[in-house]
Amino acid sequence: MDLYIYYKVKDSDAASLLAAVAPMQANLARHHGVTGQLKRRPDTKEDMQTWMEVYPSVPEGFAAALHDAVAQAGVDQFTTGLRHTEVFMDVVPCA
Repeated sequence: MDLYIYYKVKDSDAASLLAAVAPMQANLARHHGVTGQLKRRPDTKEDMQTWMEVYPSVPEGFAAALHDAVAQAGVDQFTTGLRHTEVFMDVVPCA
């Protein structure tokens, strides 16, 4: 199961958000073995950026650990609106 979390951030808060998310993802990798990716859309609309965190092949209970890590890192103070989470799983081809 892979987690995709996307959200908005003001241009003026992007550097602060990066300073919060990068160490959070490093801690998650150390403690849970999941190496997160951080992405953003190349365009900016009305001084807002769209960012995405990607966590591939997460173990059971990782979503709760991520929720706690976000709160501890103070990520929400730099985002605008909700964090939207999408869950995807691998498709196994029929034999």
